[in-house]
Amino acid sequence: MRSPVTLRRAEESDAEALVELWGAVMRKADPQELLGDVLRIIDGCRSNDDSRIVVAEYDGEVAGSVYLRTTTITPVNLEPVVQAIHPHVAPRFQGRGVGRALMDAAVTYAEDHGIAHVASAALAGSRDANRFFARLALGPMATLRLAPTAVIRAKLSVGSRHAVGVRPSRQLSQVLAARRSLRGSRNGAPESV
Repeated sequence: MRSPVTLRRAEESDAEALVELWGAVMRKADPQELLGDVLRIIDGCRSNDDSRIVVAEYDGEVAGSVYLRTTTITPVNLEPVVQAIHPHVAPRFQGRGVGRALMDAAVTYAEDHGIAHVASAALAGSRDANRFFARLALGPMATLRLAPTAVIRAKLSVGSRHAVGVRPSRQLSQVLAARRSLRGSRNGAPESV
């Protein structure tokens, strides 16, 4: 029996469907700006053999997509890898083999480029996506963390008081000693002085 899932390269006419699929992971902007972003991404893939957007159709309807890119594992680990970025299946098509077809496209793309590794990522809170990747033998390699630049700057500014070579204040020393004391009493160990 032939699968109702077919794969093809994304075209400009897919832009609205891609905004719907990827909207949750795109920048915060109005729908027209997001449409423009996706059109630029599609155009960029058309002129570059190192990237491709694959669209999955289920009985003729757009059911999912994935952005494929050849790169290196990291800028300092030059092992080639195909990144399957934001593989996403529309909720009403989940459980019908669309996700497997998208990841098959990633593996085929890697094989076509002579690349031995495929990487992907799922949102930290997406249990279903993480389980799906685990079933396909994709294991965790790193945790990507993200915060606004201004927030990190504020945290670094607060933390700079405790820079190397600067002695913590007496008050901080007392707080740390109190914490150690509480931890010791909770664990049944004698309090340290």
